[in-house]
Amino acid sequence: MRPLCILVMAILVLSCNQKTNTETNSQKSYFSYGDSIESGGVRMIPIQTPVGNFKVWTKRFGTNPKIKILLLHGGPAMTHEYMECFETFFQKEGFEFYEYDQLGSYYSDQPKDSSLWTTERFVEEVEQVRKAIHADSSNFYVLGNSWGGILAMEYALKYQKNMKAVLVANMVASASEYAKYAEEVLAKQMNPAVLAEIKALEAKKDFNNPRYMELLIPNFYHEHLCRLKEWPDGFNRTMKHVNPEIYTLMQGPSEFGISGRLANWDIKNRLKEIAIPTLMIGAKHDTMDPKAMEEQSKLVQKGKYLYCPNGSHLSMWDDQEVFMKGVIEFVHEVDQTK
Repeated sequence: MRPLCILVMAILVLSCNQKTNTETNSQKSYFSYGDSIESGGVRMIPIQTPVGNFKVWTKRFGTNPKIKILLLHGGPAMTHEYMECFETFFQKEGFEFYEYDQLGSYYSDQPKDSSLWTTERFVEEVEQVRKAIHADSSNFYVLGNSWGGILAMEYALKYQKNMKAVLVANMVASASEYAKYAEEVLAKQMNPAVLAEIKALEAKKDFNNPRYMELLIPNFYHEHLCRLKEWPDGFNRTMKHVNPEIYTLMQGPSEFGISGRLANWDIKNRLKEIAIPTLMIGAKHDTMDPKAMEEQSKLVQKGKYLYCPNGSHLSMWDDQEVFMKGVIEFVHEVDQTK
């Protein structure tokens, strides 16, 4: 019996070695980015602009030549931090994806020239990031939330030839529709006395008054921005790190619609030009009308709609299971379609 035992032991050892080698090779492929110095996936990507050259912060996860996903955060000028929840789900799926702070945001350069803060300039920035991560029409997915959704749609309208698919989370295609929904639907759901006090502060342009946020956070943000009783750490860090100058310049100081440079933004009649697979994501409690998001999924040529019944503007957090399941299914579906 001894020779047989030795043979069995040898087979087990060989099998374990093969498994270990396979896992080691897989880990090498996943974690090694071929950089001269490893930095946990962080890379400052050079960006050229009409007023000079700057750098933007990115962090890469995984290696997958078939699926490269760029995450576009909201704001404008918030940060990637509230999108860190994608790490758990996307790494499990083996996606290659990138967290990214747009120019002017906390981890990237923050130039002061206000001419930089236009949708058109941000679109060109995303295109430069795409080139830097070596993504193309065979593998490049863009997922944008809120302002990131505006940027994702605008980028697709100009550069869809370089994309595989686009995912728009919680952003309508018209600033006027956004404002109308805020005033005619969301505002009417608030306590009239609270709303009157908020409107009085806005009328006086007293946006820096601590009372303004004291009213907004429990009565608006916790209802329509993120409905979790305890806000995630990543979202709290984003709120601490927002660049208020850029946010106010483009979005405006009020949360009831857009009054900054984006006030007249409207590409709804151009959605029919988007021919790549598109996922529109809406949520019941969102600051954006979920019915408008569903309509947008029908206006693009290859659209699909994902509805989050328990979600708000950050439905990747407060309706996470529905949101992530739908996003992952869409990415796999697009990847498997020839």
